[in-house]
Amino acid sequence: MPAGYHGNILSIDLTSKKITKKEISRNDVQKFFLGSGMAAKILYDDLDPSTGPLDPENPLLFLAGLFTGTMIPTACKLSACAKSPLTGIWNEATVGGHWPSALRSTGYDGIMLTGKSEKPVYLFISDEKTEIRPAEHLWGKDTYETDEILTKENGNGVRIACIGQAGENLSGIASIACDGIISRQAGRGGIGANMGSKNLKAIVCSGKKRIEIADADGLRELLKTEIPKIKENTKALHEFGTGGGAPAVEAFGDLPIKNWLLGEWKEDIQKISGQRVRETVFEKHYACYSCPIGCGKIVKGELSGYGNFHGRYPEYESVSLLGSNCLNNDLNLLCYCVELCNRYGMDVISAGNVLAFAMECFEKGKITKKDTDGLEIKWGDAKTMVTLLHQIGKREGFGGKYLIDGVVKAAGRLGKNTIEYAVATKGLDYPGHDPRGHVSMALNYATAVRGGCHLEGLTYFLDRGVKCPDLNYTTPPNQFDENGKPKIVFDLQNFLSVFNPLGLCKFLFLGGVGPKMIALWIEKACGWTPFTMEDLLKTGERLFNLKRLYNVRLGISSRDDKLPKRLLTAKPDGKAKGIVPQLDKMLSEYYQLRDWSEEGTPGTARLKELALDILK
Repeated sequence: MPAGYHGNILSIDLTSKKITKKEISRNDVQKFFLGSGMAAKILYDDLDPSTGPLDPENPLLFLAGLFTGTMIPTACKLSACAKSPLTGIWNEATVGGHWPSALRSTGYDGIMLTGKSEKPVYLFISDEKTEIRPAEHLWGKDTYETDEILTKENGNGVRIACIGQAGENLSGIASIACDGIISRQAGRGGIGANMGSKNLKAIVCSGKKRIEIADADGLRELLKTEIPKIKENTKALHEFGTGGGAPAVEAFGDLPIKNWLLGEWKEDIQKISGQRVRETVFEKHYACYSCPIGCGKIVKGELSGYGNFHGRYPEYESVSLLGSNCLNNDLNLLCYCVELCNRYGMDVISAGNVLAFAMECFEKGKITKKDTDGLEIKWGDAKTMVTLLHQIGKREGFGGKYLIDGVVKAAGRLGKNTIEYAVATKGLDYPGHDPRGHVSMALNYATAVRGGCHLEGLTYFLDRGVKCPDLNYTTPPNQFDENGKPKIVFDLQNFLSVFNPLGLCKFLFLGGVGPKMIALWIEKACGWTPFTMEDLLKTGERLFNLKRLYNVRLGISSRDDKLPKRLLTAKPDGKAKGIVPQLDKMLSEYYQLRDWSEEGTPGTARLKELALDILK
């Protein structure tokens, strides 16, 4: 058995019900790691551009990271990867919690799914057997209900990933939920619809197989000094969760407000912040597998006139998109809407964007009560938000007709030049970070592989004082100055590209963990000696380019590396008032650093240097 991984993937054809084991080579693991890295290699090799995202032949991969299920801090992540139903290009939706490590404990590094079951099914995977079981009794259930039923059927030791009604209804913003009310979500790009299109309701995992560590004692010694540093650097994140950073985000001019129109929301953001959660609806902390940070929170309370909520608290992305972007400053309404999204299995980022989009359309007369069956769509209004989320999840009414597939497709269905209200790149709705507040993010969004994604670069971390000495970033750059930003984006994209393939949480960056330490962890875990920081960063660059190649084969080019019109218009107030990112200036320099052509295609010399010239 190899050190650091099992060396095989479970391959399941849901049409024929055939279950086989697919071996993965040491050479491929060393080049691509696991997670979204190995998924990119498999999906690129098997890519047929004519296959639609929801076709039975379109593969759906669940691949744990190389470290997932080990003692390494935050080694809890898994990437669900496929051609996106929302964007039609590369998608990786990464999730933590405990289900990914449970999958790894079955003796497999991942699952590759093809085909489509004639009737709804779920998978039961243990270290002893794999079974395809009937799931008609689960179809139509939300994710909380599904988790509860399957836990009773299979025992308390199991961990479950499932879709809700949004995935069953093939919504382009459907997610995959893990771990019941904890609701860790593989959220982006409509990955839940990929699962629903195969009539697969859930995957239940239970096992006891462990990952062999090449030098367990040496790894423990490293972690004895590293884990206390991580805890110290992330104390505020533990105490208040990601929502605790919302007031600071607003102060930087980075918060989306009123569908990305405004720049200030000082008093209101305090009302829905992580600090306010701790004072009111907070129930308890929780942590993902092997995580010393523990940023997760459970909340409990009631929204008057609608009912109770009990589950995962509003993370920053929920605070910003279902909160400030919708002009919603009611914490209980925010918590209730988050629970609706989690129960239906729906991406909170896309949901918040498309609700704000609808609110602006109604305000400006692009839609009326005649279009909405009498519903008055108002900013920050409980009836508006709750009604539309139910409609999207159930694919019914105005929301089910127009909003179910995110802002770009909503604008296409409504017409009337509403595309000007849609904030997305390559079809993916934006997360809660405004590139006018951090101009490096303009370049990151434009070039990110899956579209409007902040996690591929996280360059705003540097602007806020997070240091990365290994890459020579020790003082905060000017958040509004384009000079030097292409190199920052290049460096951080290469570094961040290894996190999902390794199964690590990107909050390690906040914890002060740099590429040198991660390279040492690889040496100790896998026995690949020597393995240097340079090796790690080269792997990150390799994976970023491989995913770009996947997109190029699907028609993506420099024409798609752009920002939406709204974000090229200055804000009227706040710290970022008057700022418009000069994207073209940064993009040209960035292409040179990447050795991409003017059309945005990776150059053959760099591909050969990255050992990608042998790909089909």
